Amino acid sequence: MKVLIHICCAPCLIYPLEVLRLKGFESYGLFFNPNIHPFTEYNERKKAITELNSGIEVIYPDYLPQEFFRGINFKEDTPLRCTICWGLRLKKTARIAKERGFKYFTTTLLVSPYQNHEVLRKLGDEAAREEGVEFYYADFRPGFKKAHEEAKRKGIYAQKYCGCIYSEMERYSKKYNA
Repeated sequence: MKVLIHICCAPCLIYPLEVLRLKGFESYGLFFNPNIHPFTEYNERKKAITELNSGIEVIYPDYLPQEFFRGINFKEDTPLRCTICWGLRLKKTARIAKERGFKYFTTTLLVSPYQNHEVLRKLGDEAAREEGVEFYYADFRPGFKKAHEEAKRKGIYAQKYCGCIYSEMERYSKKYNA
């Protein structure tokens, strides 16, 4: 069974990949994150995936942040912004999964305790129906802390915010406006 894993970042790949391997999946990755800002941050996260050396083939579509900004235009507030962003990334993953002959796709977003699993599952199921593939839902959150500790031990870059400019501002606004 082949599964295409949408990868948000290297630390979040560690646990889901371990689980999928134990379940017998042949895993491949997709690093599609037009939300990540700035470009230097995007490149740091991309480089970290290579440094993780996970043993899987990873697809790297072009970095096109305009796709994110067009999608959230005048909808920058959370949670709507996040829902649009997740949907954008899951639809692209489902489309590529179909194009490349994968039966399943999933996302490392499911490892984060900060993401809304109910919404992610709904968006994944919708993208799956649209493309004629299956969304593999699993609650990977139990491995979040362990995976991030492992990434730290290995010296793998871990970001300090979700990815978009708005999450960066939310993360640092208290520090600089105090």
